[in-house]
Amino acid sequence: MPMSSLSFNQTVIEEFRAQGGRVGGPFAGGDLLLLTTVGERSGREHTVPLGFVRADGLLLVVASAAGAPEHPQWYRNLLARPLVRVELGPEVFDATAVPAEGDRRERLFEAVVRAAPGYGDYQRHTARLLPVVVLEHPGAGAPAREVASLADKLLEVHDWLRAQLRQLRAETEAHLAGGVGHAPALGLQIRRHCLAFCQGLAVHHTGEDRGVFPALARSHPELRGVLEQLAEEHRTVARLKDELVALVSGLDAAEPGPFRAALARTADELEAHLTHEERELLPALAGIPFPPPGQ
Repeated sequence: MPMSSLSFNQTVIEEFRAQGGRVGGPFAGGDLLLLTTVGERSGREHTVPLGFVRADGLLLVVASAAGAPEHPQWYRNLLARPLVRVELGPEVFDATAVPAEGDRRERLFEAVVRAAPGYGDYQRHTARLLPVVVLEHPGAGAPAREVASLADKLLEVHDWLRAQLRQLRAETEAHLAGGVGHAPALGLQIRRHCLAFCQGLAVHHTGEDRGVFPALARSHPELRGVLEQLAEEHRTVARLKDELVALVSGLDAAEPGPFRAALARTADELEAHLTHEERELLPALAGIPFPPPGQ
């Protein structure tokens, strides 16, 4: 009985992880990574092995599906949830998956085909424009930080959130400045960056609400009042975050004016919250090692 594509992928994934990124069979000697997305409907993680190309200093994957008429599921997943996990050899990192658009997509696809001509064959066999996805490494604009305690980890996450906000605001202002008269609708890049930021923010605050805050309330009962205030701030930020998601989550055009205003409100509220949280919690978190002993 022939092996299903799911079983084949799982075999490749297991071999990749066991051998530090090296695999045999049809992928032997090729450039391969593992991409983990979260299902757009199921909310479950899905991992697939993909060929990749480096061009213009960027890490690229192509949603080719071997020239099939429809986009692969992993691509549809990342359109809804652009924050993904990448395994590249022994390295594992979170990334923001951003499909290239317009002239940039054409230029990058030409670079992909020069490095791996088979993608040109796939494009010729389908009417679908094959998406070229840039996997952006995290921490762009955020300083490197040594993590030895839970306080350090909190600051690392806060650095990332602040960097993402700076990038989003800069991209939005550049977009508005480039418009003549009425600014054009927001592009896919800004909208994917926004969704990745909102996804990362939700994961961080959920982890605090369900794990960090209850543990701190038990070990530091004097902080219970502060923790309740911070949890209420989470709910306020979540409402603003949901407003942003509603503005950009569709695949149709998004108007920049309302987005710019919503982004400013979210940035102001989140910065006030992060500053408050750091002032109140860092002294207690500084004494907690990270990662925990034995992990």
